[in-house]
Amino acid sequence: MQTLEIRSTATADLPAITEIYEHAVRYGTATFELIPPDLDEMTRRFNVLMEGGFPYFVAALEGRVVGYAYAGAYRPRPAYRFTVENSVYLQPAIHRRGVGLKLLQRLIAECEARGYRQMIAVIGDSANAGSIGVHTKCGFQMIGTHPDVGFKFGRWLDTVMMQRALGDGGKTLPAG
Repeated sequence: MQTLEIRSTATADLPAITEIYEHAVRYGTATFELIPPDLDEMTRRFNVLMEGGFPYFVAALEGRVVGYAYAGAYRPRPAYRFTVENSVYLQPAIHRRGVGLKLLQRLIAECEARGYRQMIAVIGDSANAGSIGVHTKCGFQMIGTHPDVGFKFGRWLDTVMMQRALGDGGKTLPAG
């Protein structure tokens, strides 16, 4: 059995991340982007997250990056500063092998350690049972569905909203 490593993302991982995301954009409905961003744009996005102090992890099998997950700002206004939105992407061949679950569990733990109180999942396509299932296993609750808000591959797509409390969630006041 191959050894799975979940670790912080390094700049050297960005070409593999770009390739994984390119496939998701071209062939999937998890993202509503229509044109895959190039390495320069993915690097810019990575740097914005790093400068913001957000966690970003890769999953590697035998040293080869097969997936990634990160948290970023849910919304830009300061009242949302304790809420993050997550993203998880995997190579297609690695789906349904528990890698996404391990990435999301690590991301949740890191966000809790950093003092965030809520995590939002914005899941493209209500037919994305894999992502909905992984989030449910990690304690996310269904918040709602925005029907027909995206148009890709000649059809309308829903967006599913899920949410999970981190740490004390809204039960106590945050520090700072």
